[in-house]
Amino acid sequence: MIFIIIIGMSIVTLLPRIIPAFIVDKLQFKEWVNRWLNAIPYAALGALIFPGVLSVNADKPYIGLIGGIVAIMLAYVGLNVIFVVIGSILSVFLLTTV
Repeated sequence: MIFIIIIGMSIVTLLPRIIPAFIVDKLQFKEWVNRWLNAIPYAALGALIFPGVLSVNADKPYIGLIGGIVAIMLAYVGLNVIFVVIGSILSVFLLTTV
C-alpha cells in the first residue's frame, strides 16, 4: 500500500513539471513577453537572497548589506558567478571576524 502511495505521489509531482516543458516549446510569444519571462529567474533569485542578506548578523545588519553591495559590484564588472559568490562570502567573513 505504501509503495502505491509513493508511486502516486511521484506521478502527481512529476506531471506539472514535465507537461509545461512540452507545451512551452510549441508556443510563440511576442518579444516583450519573452523579455518579461527571461527576467523571472533573476527576480526570484533576488527574492530568495535578499532576506538572507539582511539576516547575516542580527546585531550588525550592515554587514550583510555590504556583502550584497560587493556582490553587485563584482557582478557589474562581469566576473563569473562563482567569483561573485566567493567575493561576497569573503567580504562578510572578513567583516564578521574583525
